Amino acid sequence: MKRIFLISSLVLIGCAQNQQTHPPVGGFLSEKDLTTSKNRAKNLNATERIQIQDWVNSQQEKFYPMSLNYWVNVENLRQNPKKNDGETVSYQYDMYDFDGVKLYETPKKNINVQLGHFEELKAVEDALRYLNKDQEATLLVPSVLAFGTYGDNEKIPNDMPLIIKIKIL
Repeated sequence: MKRIFLISSLVLIGCAQNQQTHPPVGGFLSEKDLTTSKNRAKNLNATERIQIQDWVNSQQEKFYPMSLNYWVNVENLRQNPKKNDGETVSYQYDMYDFDGVKLYETPKKNINVQLGHFEELKAVEDALRYLNKDQEATLLVPSVLAFGTYGDNEKIPNDMPLIIKIKIL
């Protein structure tokens, strides 16, 4: 019995020594951890860009890369006048995975919100600044601009690129 207890204790101690610790939310990471995280994000983004470009190449519809690192199906979107912070916009959007599966039954809808004064996905906010009333667009968004390494804690897992179909109301 003593042997089993001793062996079990040694195994548990050995496992505990190899366990990586994570700082609490708002905590600090070491320089090595920050570098590792940055390299992981950079590699993931490069991989997703290749996968999204392959997906785009297989589609009938054309998509155009935007400077913020997402694609949109509206040619020359940035030629539209840009809305400024404080301008009011109403919109809705649906989110899909790259298999075309709709992730939420009802669209996310925001009425009369001021640009620059609300929390939104970066790609969605960027597209909203250039879309005109009643205009629709499809955005192809890498995970880093979507819900990143954490997901949305509901239906979107970590590191998931999204297709977002957005409409100005």
